[in-house]
Amino acid sequence: MQLGYTKYCCFLCEWDSRDKKSHCVDKLWPKRTSLKPGEKNVVNPPLVLPENIFLPPSHIKLGLMKNFVKGMDKTGRGFEYLRNKFPNVSDAKIKKRIFIGPQIRELMQGKQFDEELNESERNTWLSFRRICKDFLGNHKAVSYQDVLQDLLTSYKAMG
Repeated sequence: MQLGYTKYCCFLCEWDSRDKKSHCVDKLWPKRTSLKPGEKNVVNPPLVLPENIFLPPSHIKLGLMKNFVKGMDKTGRGFEYLRNKFPNVSDAKIKKRIFIGPQIRELMQGKQFDEELNESERNTWLSFRRICKDFLGNHKAVSYQDVLQDLLTSYKAMG
């Protein structure tokens, strides 16, 4: 994902922000004549078939982190540590589980967050760290299926 005024903010989103022809010109939008599920309002067809596009690691990490914080005990020490660790992040963003890559990396480098978690949260956090290193990193581990299965069972146990 890139910052600034890019043509598509994310290659998965397919949102055209450079539509200068009708930007702030049309006041009355015509009614949609047909609604076909799966059909997108895109000017050009994609260069790569959708079946050949894998979800990028950053999207996977953000989704896993969001689900991890969702399953955490909101009254526990681990959740309180997140609030104190990132004082500039509003409580609303923490409650909505919105974290960005640098914050996740900062949590992964420190050891204190591991100590603040309860047993099931700690197991899930260690599985998350392992999946980031052995599956989503630059080199995929030989036993990545075991790493994925461990992640799924720990997330299920955490709720």
